[in-house]
Amino acid sequence: MTVMTRLLGAAAIVVAGMASAPLVHAEGGTLVIASTQVPRHLNGAVQSGIATAVPSTQIFASPLRYDENWEPQPYLAESWTVAEDGMSVTLNLVQNATFHDGKPVTSEDVAFSIMTTKENHPFKSMFAPVSTIDTPDAHTVVINLDKPHPALLLALSPALAPVLPKHIYGDGQDAKSHPANSAPVGSGPFMLEEFTPGEAVIMKKNPNFFIDGRPKLDEIIIRIIKDPSALLIAMENGDADMYPFMAGSQEIKRLEKVDALSITTDGYAAVGPINWLAFNTASPKLSDVRVRQAISYAVDRDFITKALHRGVSTAQRGPIIESSPYFDETIPSYDVDLDKAKALMAEAGFGDGMELTIDYIPGPKEQQQSIAEYMKSQLKKIGVALTVRAAPDFPTWAGRVGGHDFELSMDIVFNWGDPVIGVHRSYLSDNIKKGVIWSNTQQYSNAKVDELLNAAAVELDDAKRASLYAEFQQQVAADLPVYWINALPYHTAYNSKLKNVPTGIWGTMHPMDMIEWGE
Repeated sequence: MTVMTRLLGAAAIVVAGMASAPLVHAEGGTLVIASTQVPRHLNGAVQSGIATAVPSTQIFASPLRYDENWEPQPYLAESWTVAEDGMSVTLNLVQNATFHDGKPVTSEDVAFSIMTTKENHPFKSMFAPVSTIDTPDAHTVVINLDKPHPALLLALSPALAPVLPKHIYGDGQDAKSHPANSAPVGSGPFMLEEFTPGEAVIMKKNPNFFIDGRPKLDEIIIRIIKDPSALLIAMENGDADMYPFMAGSQEIKRLEKVDALSITTDGYAAVGPINWLAFNTASPKLSDVRVRQAISYAVDRDFITKALHRGVSTAQRGPIIESSPYFDETIPSYDVDLDKAKALMAEAGFGDGMELTIDYIPGPKEQQQSIAEYMKSQLKKIGVALTVRAAPDFPTWAGRVGGHDFELSMDIVFNWGDPVIGVHRSYLSDNIKKGVIWSNTQQYSNAKVDELLNAAAVELDDAKRASLYAEFQQQVAADLPVYWINALPYHTAYNSKLKNVPTGIWGTMHPMDMIEWGE
């Protein structure tokens, strides 16, 4: 049976804008997730992003998983030991895990997967310190490092470290284009039944999952609905049961009114999505920190979060997401102060004004275009004539920003759990890489920041590490290569009869083996 046949009753009627009967859930349970995200394939070892991570974390198991308190929990590894000197981590694997084709999961698979991810994943810092991996027996993995790596345990969690079957992926083909990426075999709680690109992913219960009594559901269907209106209708009518990564204020407000649905902001702490204004610090107009500070004092975060975002987003004051244990509460916030902004512009020699151009990511307007247009009127108050430059598509915007062909640009960058993984890339001098989006596209360089980040990357004492990150945050707040505006207001809407909806730090980018239907 094709995906179109299975979903015809819901999808076709909803897209036509007509009401349809809600899906009837079988005894074991079918969960229908509505998504606007379109995965190219389903292998999270070689591809980052929400679209791939949600299905990948159901199909593939990982060494560890994380709870809502940022604490690692057993998964494929039933226990683990970090060496006193921080130069190795030993994983002791469960002995009853098998891949969906019946082959056992062994230490060789884990070692192969980590090295494959290291070589192919865009987040190079995740496993960069891994030098070699020993497999003394079938259920013991020793990860050897060339320097301490306090982010390693978090990097071994579901969204970042799927364990691949070596007997399938170790055939010499390029992991990034391997045919198994679209027909994956993992050891997770759900098995791929059908993947129709651009339409749906259907996953059925793994009857041989290595955790007894799980998964609770019989099936998960991810329906890709590109039309936002059709997606909302599907949620309202019960044709879909869950809508994760919902960020539009109109969507959130609309679904909050549906009695059969619950809405939560839990489950996004590790994602750390920050919406910010990037300064090209190499631009002659923006190389003076006083200009960057003036612009920052002119922007009213409260207006953006409360008016433009209708109160659904929260202010973000620094480079580390405020939900992270490493966020420094004492960071300067640059609350709106137009008089101070004008004085700084005059000090910098621009008392008579200046002209600047701002770019933004094309797509949903609320987090990008609307803020850029707001800044046009707001910065006029301090003598800045701002031109809003649209891009016809994402590659055009990415080419401009990655190619350093911009002055100001709106941007959205994720923390990805540990600062080593998602924060360092934006501020390290050696990550100024022309042509690479979401690197240090601001061309910001400060030797003190490099020193602090490099020290934090190898510091095993968590209190000392937090102190290093606090000093880093204070320094970049003084230098302002970026003005941080708000955390993206991710919400999850779900059928109120669902139990155990993931609220850990990875949300739905985490195995959904505990979700079940209640009364």
